[in-house]
Amino acid sequence: MLLAVCLGGLAGLSLAQTQAPAQAAKPAATPARSAASAAANPAFPTPMASGLVKMPDGRMLAPDIARIAARGELIVAMLGVDTPPFFYEKNGELVGLEVDLAKAMAKELGVNVRFNRAAKSFNGVVDIIARGEADIAISKLSRTLARSQVISFTEPYLTLNHALILNRVAFAQFARERPLPDVIRRFTGTIGVINRSSFQDYANRYFPKAQIKTYPGWPDVLKALEKGEVMAAYRDEFEVKRILKSDATLSLTLRTVTLKDLNDTLGMAVGINDRTLLAFANEFLVQRGDKLTINKVLAALEN
Repeated sequence: MLLAVCLGGLAGLSLAQTQAPAQAAKPAATPARSAASAAANPAFPTPMASGLVKMPDGRMLAPDIARIAARGELIVAMLGVDTPPFFYEKNGELVGLEVDLAKAMAKELGVNVRFNRAAKSFNGVVDIIARGEADIAISKLSRTLARSQVISFTEPYLTLNHALILNRVAFAQFARERPLPDVIRRFTGTIGVINRSSFQDYANRYFPKAQIKTYPGWPDVLKALEKGEVMAAYRDEFEVKRILKSDATLSLTLRTVTLKDLNDTLGMAVGINDRTLLAFANEFLVQRGDKLTINKVLAALEN
């Protein structure tokens, strides 16, 4: 891994990356949402021999797009736990960067948007798409090998580095003045992650010698770090940076490390049979002028 110690603007460090085989989650069943199944619905326009669907207004659409148009809604799967500034409730309204993305996509399709927030975990969002209960997922969803076996991802719309936030005292006692790269490369301490998250998979892959402890949510991981139950918390650089950004005095007890060669790429997700919707979502991201960056996300957090 190439490491950069974020705290105090210290110079970056480098070391060879160590990997272990990824542990893939058990794939959820994926129902086929084909033209035939759509045609079984009397309210759905009949597919033509070409495979396209002729809508009542005369438009010719691919079956997965016609399904959305006929319904008049784009159903978007989004985690049920607020994650500002990506998606969160404000004055009774769902707002955020990814909410804006969903609304803009629905506008391009000429339909309304409805959010399915039944999922209580990020993998739960994947399951909703795999079961065909939503058209698309826009939910700070990391593109992983395990998830790619049951759903299809768009190209990334935001790329973040992996990062660790360390209990400063516990880590110093553990490291015993050994060089930081050596300690991280062969880390055998305890790492806290969110259960059923991409970083649970990443932790098993990139820190095979560490003890991985899972917790229901990020606040639980941070509480475990504070109590000394774990030596490190593992997530993307945004979530790690926002901790110190929220309270600068935490730098006295916490230390952050950014893993510069490990990327967490966020993408939209669709069902494996929704090939035209996937192409549409990718083209939507290409043509969208306001590209997301870590700095824009941090700025949105302040607002």
